[in-house]
Amino acid sequence: MSNKEFIKAENAQHWWHPMGHPAALRANQPMVVSEAEGVNIRDIDGNWMIDGVGGLWNVNLGYSCDPVKEAIAEQLYKMPYYSGFAGTSNEPAIELSAMLTDFFKEDGLTRAFFTSGGSDSVESCLRLARQYHKVRGDHGRTKFMSLKLGYHGTHFGGASVNGNNRFRTAYEPLLPGCFHLPVPYPYRNPFNESDPAKLAQLCLAAAEDEIKFQGPETVAAFIMEPIIGAGGIIPFHPSYVQGMREMCTRYGILFIADEVITAFGRTGSWSGSRHYNIQPDMMSTAKAITCGYFPLGAAMMSEKVQEVFEGNSDDIAAIRHGYTYSGHPVGAAAAVACLKETMRLQVNENAAARGDQMFAGFQALKDKYEMVGDVRGGEGLMTCMELVSSRDTKAPADPSIGKKFGKVCNENGVMVRVAGHAIMVSPPLIITEEETNKILSALDAALAAVSE
Repeated sequence: MSNKEFIKAENAQHWWHPMGHPAALRANQPMVVSEAEGVNIRDIDGNWMIDGVGGLWNVNLGYSCDPVKEAIAEQLYKMPYYSGFAGTSNEPAIELSAMLTDFFKEDGLTRAFFTSGGSDSVESCLRLARQYHKVRGDHGRTKFMSLKLGYHGTHFGGASVNGNNRFRTAYEPLLPGCFHLPVPYPYRNPFNESDPAKLAQLCLAAAEDEIKFQGPETVAAFIMEPIIGAGGIIPFHPSYVQGMREMCTRYGILFIADEVITAFGRTGSWSGSRHYNIQPDMMSTAKAITCGYFPLGAAMMSEKVQEVFEGNSDDIAAIRHGYTYSGHPVGAAAAVACLKETMRLQVNENAAARGDQMFAGFQALKDKYEMVGDVRGGEGLMTCMELVSSRDTKAPADPSIGKKFGKVCNENGVMVRVAGHAIMVSPPLIITEEETNKILSALDAALAAVSE
């Protein structure tokens, strides 16, 4: 048996893959990706494809960013690891913390807490939010509010504020005191309202009603993605995001922006918060902080939060929270190089331009194919189409359609994300106009195939 045959035979036989049924993956082997270059990936059989998923929303700089690879190699040889717990530190993490506070200055964020990834960053924000109120003497504020369809990672806290039951049901009961609010999703909502501005007001009224019902004095924080990602790429009317920011301020509730996906340029702005002209109290980040080259994340804190912790000398303000790899020197070195390249290339500008191109292409496909019920995006390189069996009823297309759709895209040299009846595209932010057109052509071919 050749090495390739061995790899293909053993794939998923001993490894439980994330976000999949072990038995199904054993029966239907996952694709083995063996090489990557630029915005392209190659499977073990030698088939090259444009990575229209961008790794997992995170490979903003593509797969051939030499400055990041060199920074990792240099730091590995110099010092591969040392703890960042009390009493010790390292140079790359110190440099990165300064860079991040400068990068997020416009968002009002002044402190960084390092993590190993997005779920860690969300968990850190939730834990520190509760501690923030206890440090202030406000011990009754323990509840969290979030949006239905929102995605906030896989830790117990993150799963508890997740708004999609696919990530919740098998693990319940989860963290008590978590409540989910209606999402301003014009295509599908309980108010039967398709006007984004009117829907925003209805959802704001529902949020305020729930806050009053729970008691504002019991709510620690509200967490939301500035643009919902895994839940189907749902951008919001600016009045909703700004309205929730104002409401949280009015009721003394911390506003947590989950920007694991949207930070560092994907929306066309440097952050999703900036995109909507708000300043959060906390922000969870990861993914594009290292563009997939090394696991790292950061929970960012505002000056308001900073002052509460740093202005109290009691033990209650000590941060009894952390990870073995918080401030990992190799990860921090990768992030420093990554941020320098991100800024040098001004990837947010290309994300805006290519995002407009992609969204226009999606709209053209909707006009061409009856089974495209809705398209969403237009806010940088985050675009989605919903496949339906009927535009009148909005009934989702059969899951088998999505599987065939993804297969045809692969055959046409493009990888997309298929989530049931939702087709999502979030390529690297360095993608070109020509490569964007290739993605659209593959989507066209897939729609033609499944429409038959």
